[in-house]
Amino acid sequence: MLIRKTVVPAALLLALSAGCANNTAPIDAGGAPEPAPVTSSAAAPSAPAGSTTLTGTVTAGVEPNCLLLKDGTGDHLLVFGDQKTQATVQVGAEVTVVGKADPGMMTTCMQGEPFLVSSVAGS
Repeated sequence: MLIRKTVVPAALLLALSAGCANNTAPIDAGGAPEPAPVTSSAAAPSAPAGSTTLTGTVTAGVEPNCLLLKDGTGDHLLVFGDQKTQATVQVGAEVTVVGKADPGMMTTCMQGEPFLVSSVAGS
């Protein structure tokens, strides 16, 4: 009697859950599930909306090789496309940079809003 009390409810639960296991895809008129739409996690490239010019003082970030530009609007994490441009920027210098903010960019610097630098003018 003990086997019947535990096996029957377990078998019933298994049968019910098996019927719901693939209930996420809609079924077309032919009875076959429709394929799920394919999505991509990569962002689509976008056209530049224009450049921004910032002037401020370059400071060192808390992480190695991270440079920030402090201006009246806050801290901007300077992200360079090439090392040659980055080499022209020194901590403590007053510079003007041209580029575009990219607030969604992931970095290891953990400070400031990422700013993609296209050119630098220093004094």
